[in-house]
Amino acid sequence: MITQRTKGRRKKAVAAAALAAALLATAACGGGGTDDGGEGGAAGFDAANNKVAQASEAKKGGELKFAGVQDADSWDTTRGYYGFAWNFMRYYSRTLVTGKAEPGAKGAEVTPDLATSTAKITNDGKTYTYTLRDGVTWEDGKPITSKDVKYGIERQWAQDVLSGGPVYLKDVLDPKGEYPGPYKDKSPDKLGLKAIETPDDKTIVFNLPAANSDFEDMLGMAFASPVRQDKDTKSKYGLKPFSSGPYKFQSYTPNKKLVLVRNENWKQASDPVRKAYPDKISLTLFTNANDMDQRLINGDYDLDINQTGMSPQGRTTALKEHKGNLDNPVSGYVRYAVFPQTVKPFDNIHCRKAVIYGADHESLQTARGGPVAGGDIGTNMLPPSVPGAEGQKYDPYDMAGADKKGNVAKAKEELKACGQPNGFKTTIAVRNNKPVEVATAESLQASLKKVGIDVEIDQYDGAQTTGIIGSPENVKKKGYGIIIMGWGPDFPTVQGFGLPLWNSKYILESGNNNFAMIDDKTIDGLFADYVTELDEAKKEQISTEINHKVMEGGYYLPFVFEKFINWRGSNLANVYTTDNYSGQYDFVNLGLKK
Repeated sequence: MITQRTKGRRKKAVAAAALAAALLATAACGGGGTDDGGEGGAAGFDAANNKVAQASEAKKGGELKFAGVQDADSWDTTRGYYGFAWNFMRYYSRTLVTGKAEPGAKGAEVTPDLATSTAKITNDGKTYTYTLRDGVTWEDGKPITSKDVKYGIERQWAQDVLSGGPVYLKDVLDPKGEYPGPYKDKSPDKLGLKAIETPDDKTIVFNLPAANSDFEDMLGMAFASPVRQDKDTKSKYGLKPFSSGPYKFQSYTPNKKLVLVRNENWKQASDPVRKAYPDKISLTLFTNANDMDQRLINGDYDLDINQTGMSPQGRTTALKEHKGNLDNPVSGYVRYAVFPQTVKPFDNIHCRKAVIYGADHESLQTARGGPVAGGDIGTNMLPPSVPGAEGQKYDPYDMAGADKKGNVAKAKEELKACGQPNGFKTTIAVRNNKPVEVATAESLQASLKKVGIDVEIDQYDGAQTTGIIGSPENVKKKGYGIIIMGWGPDFPTVQGFGLPLWNSKYILESGNNNFAMIDDKTIDGLFADYVTELDEAKKEQISTEINHKVMEGGYYLPFVFEKFINWRGSNLANVYTTDNYSGQYDFVNLGLKK
């Protein structure tokens, strides 16, 4: 899962992050403000962190106002891959099953949505059968059918037109890649994918070639939403998706404004998940994170849609004056640098390890916001929320131990081993709309200079991530030897986190997330073992082993196991964080107190 955050560059970002970290250390010890926020009806510090704040105060009506500095990569349910976008899509799209509308770990549990129940599983875990509820309709009042669900899923095969989103279902249902996708389908109804049967309009049956123990988790994701064939505008669908949920698109100007209004044909009786409190939901996009955070603090907006923490400047003000409006959840994200093997000299493992040992891990943590706003120093690539993770107990490069400030001697040994005893030059690619990432790049640049690695920083357009760092050809052409990024689980398993990053099948010409270009038969084999393993203990063991193999390859420099400081508007009700979206507030049932 990708997150996006801030736009607008800020000078002295590292210093601001360090100041915020110091303030947070005080706040964590009980100082730095009162728990009730002191004004404006704030619920209290961490009041919505894995628990519900002000549930009984949610009123029907009003306009729920989101602010943001990053638009979705796409509002098309097939193409979107930003975590906040999946969260928001539940306003206008439904799936057979979805995450429970409950705080914390409960939110990651699957519950029926369009379907009457979770799957009836037969055939040794290879056949999943669902029945659609009565009364589920599109925004024009027509019934949602099993064929609409099938067609929506089939769109995932049209990667030449609809690239960018996850392709889990494509790989699970059609591992040999035999189905051409609905736009090239020669069957008259364009529903020729044999792995999905629709015997009638209310029944849908999935026939997996091989069992996959995470399959129902996949069906709960946005890319399994129905799409009605006569409303499919292909590459333009993200500009105005056709609604199956309680809200529909009224207007959308990319990178500026999105407005949803009630879908009058949605029926509460057909939807056990959504309460649909507001009458209207708007998203206003800013070009500068400081401006947005100040407007949040002023009460002009209710929350930040991007959900990856306030900027250092806004965070400092909020901690001093509005602590009761803040939550500090552990996210499911690892923030890291990754080394594409197609860019020399990172085709050599010793050159990659030179960067890992040369980095000042404590400085990188500070640049991220310190131990509270940034998170614990990352020592490996598996988030603590994923079964099989070991947290800081697994620290193969001693990043959180004696070498947390870096190890110049080891870095120089690795440079000699890779044939670059005097160091080398490379380029860090970093999004220009994420000041905390720019600060991280500057920290890495400074520490690597001490070992003879000369780094140039290229700040690219963060709104164009898919075509810039998502294109291996462009990465090679630009010489991006180091890419700064972050990732959270699409669903909380090693498959849901690591498959797009580490499996060779996920190296894509466009929309690529296997930035390291990992093509390792051992890692691929471990994933193959994992997806067919039904024993939970064995799954955890394989998960741990995959993480070890990734770290042994020296493909990544983890920065932090991330934490956030998020703003919760004083007028918000029924607010809680959920593991379903990696510590974000669950948008689906937010309400307003007045």
